[in-house]
Amino acid sequence: MALAQDNAFGQPLESQLRSCLLATWMCDQAGYDDEVRATAYWVALLRYLGCTGHAHEVATVFGDEIAIRAQTLVHDAANPAEVMRDVMAYATAGHSPDERDQIVKMIQETAREWAVYNFSSGCEVADMLAQRLDFGPDVRESLRFTFERWNGNGYPNHAQGEAIPLPMRIVHVSHDMEAIGRLFSPDHALEAARDRRDTTYDPALADLFVAHGRGWFDRLGETEPWDAVLALEPEPHRVLLGAELDDALTVVADFIDLKSPYMGGHSRRCARVAADAGQVLGLDDDAADALRRAALVHDFGTTVVPNSIWDKQGPLTRAEFDRVELHPMVTEQMLRRSPALDVLNPVASAHHEKCDGSGYHKRLRADDEDLSTCVLAATEIYVGLTTERADRPRFEPADAANELRRLESDGVLEPRASRAVLVAAGHGEPQTSLGKRQHNPGGLTRREVEVLRLAARGLTTGQIADRLYISPKTADHHIQHIYGKIRVSTRAAAALWAMEHAVVQ
Repeated sequence: MALAQDNAFGQPLESQLRSCLLATWMCDQAGYDDEVRATAYWVALLRYLGCTGHAHEVATVFGDEIAIRAQTLVHDAANPAEVMRDVMAYATAGHSPDERDQIVKMIQETAREWAVYNFSSGCEVADMLAQRLDFGPDVRESLRFTFERWNGNGYPNHAQGEAIPLPMRIVHVSHDMEAIGRLFSPDHALEAARDRRDTTYDPALADLFVAHGRGWFDRLGETEPWDAVLALEPEPHRVLLGAELDDALTVVADFIDLKSPYMGGHSRRCARVAADAGQVLGLDDDAADALRRAALVHDFGTTVVPNSIWDKQGPLTRAEFDRVELHPMVTEQMLRRSPALDVLNPVASAHHEKCDGSGYHKRLRADDEDLSTCVLAATEIYVGLTTERADRPRFEPADAANELRRLESDGVLEPRASRAVLVAAGHGEPQTSLGKRQHNPGGLTRREVEVLRLAARGLTTGQIADRLYISPKTADHHIQHIYGKIRVSTRAAAALWAMEHAVVQ
C-alpha cells in the first residue's frame, strides 16, 4: 500500500518514502536499537494503511476527501483550533451564507464524535490489514496511535506522552517535518519542530530534529527515495512467492476496494471470474497465475480518485470522467515501481481497453494476441454491471450476460474472451446442484448477512431499515449484534471482514 502514487490521505508516494528515511536517520542519530529502528521504518511506510477505510465517510462531509486531507496535512494536529479553521473554510466554500451557517453548526455539534469514529475506523482497518500482512505486535501496536499526539489532543483515545509508542512518536515528527519542508521550506519545518515540542511532539525528538534536521534535508535533496528506502529495509529481507504473494495481493485488493462502499469485494470477484475464464480457455499455469494476480491489483489507481466522484449519485461531468480515465495509468505507474509487480502491468493497466479502441487510458485496440488482457476487460464489465453502483442498481446476471454478448457482436470485446467470462460466470453451463444448505460465516443469520451487506455498502441505519422493511431500532439491533459476532466496531472494519469472508462480492 505504500506503492500508492497519491494515497487516499492526500500524501504523495515520495513523501512517505522521504518520511521513512528521516525516521530511520533519527533512529540512527539517537542510537536506538534495531527493533525500534525496524518498527519505525515499517510504521513510516504503513502509517495510512487504513486510510481507504474511512474515505467514504470523509467524502460525505467534505466532498473531495483527498483534497481536504492534503490541505490539512501540515497543520498542527495537536491544535484543534488550527485544523478546525481550515476544515470550516473548506466545508463551506461555494455555499450560500445560510448554507454555511448550517454546515458550521453541524460540524460544531458533531466534530468530536465524527473524529473519534473516523480515526477509530482508520486504526481498526490498519490493524486488520497489518495482521494479514504478518507484521508483528510492535508495528501493529504503533499503528494504533497514528492519530494520537504528545499532549493528548489526538484521536481516538487522547493518549499522551510516553503512552504513545516510541516508533510512532518518531514518525509523527518525521512525517510532519517532511511535509512542511517539502511544501514550504526546511526553515519552516525546523521552526515548527521548535514551536510544537512538548505539545505535538516528544520534546526530545523535536530537539533532535532541530539539531540535525538541516543536514537531513540536504541529504534528502541528494537521495533517490525509492532506492534508498529499499536499501534500508530491515533484515531479514522477506521475499513473497506463491501463496504468500497471493495473500499479500489479496490484502492489496481489499485495501483498494475499501475506498468506496460500491467497490466492496470487486477485485476479489474479478480475480475469481477471470481465473475461471482463463481455465475455460486453457491458459497455462503461469499465464493463469498472472491473470489472477493482475485482476487483484488492476484497480490500484482508483485510490487516487476522490470518493466525490466514485460515490456520486448521478452522471459524471466530462472533467470528472477525465479523472476516472486516469486510474489505469496510475495503476501502471504504481506497479512498474517493482519489477516483480511490473510483469502484471500488460494485463492490469489495460483493463479498460477495448478491441475497437474505444477504451482507456491508451485507447489501444486490444486483440486476441493477449487473451488475458481481453479476459480482464470483459470480466471488469461483467462484474461491474452485476454490482450496485452509486448511480444505478445492479444488473440481473442474465441482463449483464446479454450486454456482454451485445458488446462482443459490436466488436468491443474479443469473442473468445467474452464467451469464456460468460461461462465462468455461470452462463452457458448447466446449473450445478446447490447441495447442502450453506452456513454463513461468523455464525451470522440470513437476516444479519443482508444487513451486513447493506452496511458495508455505506447505507445508514435508516436506509437499511427502509430497504429491508424493518424499523430503524431493529436495524440498529442487527448491526450491533453483527459487530459483536465478528468483533469489529466500525463500518469499514465490518466491510473488510465481509470481503474476507465473501459476504460481499
